[in-house]
Amino acid sequence: MTLPRLALALLLAATSPVRAETTVAPPAAEAPVDHLGQVLQLDALFQVLREEGLAHGESLKTDMFPSGGGADWEAEVSRIYDAARLRADFTAALEASLGSDPETLAEITAFFASDLGQRILKLEIEARRAFLDTAAEEAAQVAADDAAAAKEPRVAQLRRMIEAADLLEMNVAGALSGNLAFMTGMASTGAYGAVPDDQLLSDVWGQEDQIRADTSTWLYSYLGLAYSPLTEAEMESYIKFWQSPAGQRLNAALFAAFDVVFRDVSRDLGKAAGIAMQGRDI
Repeated sequence: MTLPRLALALLLAATSPVRAETTVAPPAAEAPVDHLGQVLQLDALFQVLREEGLAHGESLKTDMFPSGGGADWEAEVSRIYDAARLRADFTAALEASLGSDPETLAEITAFFASDLGQRILKLEIEARRAFLDTAAEEAAQVAADDAAAAKEPRVAQLRRMIEAADLLEMNVAGALSGNLAFMTGMASTGAYGAVPDDQLLSDVWGQEDQIRADTSTWLYSYLGLAYSPLTEAEMESYIKFWQSPAGQRLNAALFAAFDVVFRDVSRDLGKAAGIAMQGRDI
């Protein structure tokens, strides 16, 4: 699992800033961003992210220390991917990144509280949950490849959407940041020996081309699966939103918030992995 997979459930959620049929207003005692978090179904999202994190922890165990780790490793991974803590940290980071512009918050909240907005969020979470099954992810990749080969109109829409929100480059940057944090965490335990910071940075940048290729494949697979029930008009509304000032503001805030939260996750996971590799108690 890479950072792009963590970020996409919300980064691909927005659409045109239309009004819901019923005006939505947060309770008087609730902060607007807290209310937005409820509308965005963050509790459900971060539960899926936890499941992804636990699966990633198992993969690391198999790849890095198949005969070690044990219950201590599993407990530490569970702690790192605590859904409630990550959700709270993300909400705080989103508030700091998005700011308190009431007009922008109201515009975003109004859409996501609408029937279409809620349906989009559910489609995204369902697709992420489906991708917990490797076979389902592989099937979505085949479907995406077939759609591209057939030059289906939806593929062109997805490409325009990716370009409008700069999803490929922003997710590649997030993945590189996360990988550097992971390696820095490992290095802090002495797992690498004495490795200069510039060597770590060079090693991470050496992964850029592969990360970009993997991210592009994942984007088209995930988007193709999640948004297959949407109409052409609904997809067009996505593109228009990402090109709008509100879309650009939300896009930047979401990337910034996920980077803050999951850079810490990656560093903590790297530190735990470095300790486990050396056979020490976590």
